[in-house]
Amino acid sequence: MAKADLHIHTTASDGHSTPQQIIKSAKKHNLDVISITDHDTIRGYRKAVTAAEETDITLLPGVEITSDFNGRECHLLAYCFDPDHSVITQLLVQHYHSRLERGKWIVNELRKKGLDINIDEVKAEANGSNIGRPHIASVLIDKGYVASFKEAFIRYLSDQSLGSIYNEYYSHHKVIKSVKEAGGAVVVAHPGNLYSEDELEKLVEAGIDGIEFIHPSHDYDRQKQIETFAEKHNLLKTGGSDFHGGDKEYQKFFGVVTINTKYVHRLVRLTDQRKALKV
Repeated sequence: MAKADLHIHTTASDGHSTPQQIIKSAKKHNLDVISITDHDTIRGYRKAVTAAEETDITLLPGVEITSDFNGRECHLLAYCFDPDHSVITQLLVQHYHSRLERGKWIVNELRKKGLDINIDEVKAEANGSNIGRPHIASVLIDKGYVASFKEAFIRYLSDQSLGSIYNEYYSHHKVIKSVKEAGGAVVVAHPGNLYSEDELEKLVEAGIDGIEFIHPSHDYDRQKQIETFAEKHNLLKTGGSDFHGGDKEYQKFFGVVTINTKYVHRLVRLTDQRKALKV
């Protein structure tokens, strides 16, 4: 069976492997198609293009975009869009600044709790990448406040421990419209138990193209529920390992949690048709 992993993170966001290392690992695990879906940036994808061209791996443009869905974060996976389209550039520039402001907000909340941490330390850890909570966790580990990423999230960085979370992202409606305008497809990431069926129905009404049914956080029963929902609404079905590396819980699933490339073919057909209509 030809295998694909359409959910992978690199050092361009909160992953621990470089884009080039991801290509090498994908080759080692006999993956045929991958998509690098860093949070709110396509720098990882761009850096992987040359490395992928030196292999027989197909690399699809991808990004995991944070959106505002009724006042909370909703992660939307975008695939096969034109990476040079102005709407994508505008969207991701805005999200870079939103992530920076969110980082400042989290740091300020931690300082209120007596932790000696500042945003410059977090920026240094991110090294030019979009700032994410794992970068803050790394600083907390370096300073001895916690011993692991897991402890950092449990004690300080989860939505529950923060009490609330800064959210100044574009609405899910705008993200969906922008990705489609750039010829891409939009898929709801790791729905797991994050959304009720009514909320998923609202996302369908908003224009999503698909739903991620294969993910390490989905047990067999939830996977089947999502698959049934997708078929009911004629949605694309995608999946992947959500690989980050480091001591992230999902690192062991790289090369294991995959989907059949038949799902990729349907995705590519849709986006090819979408682009053709714009010519």
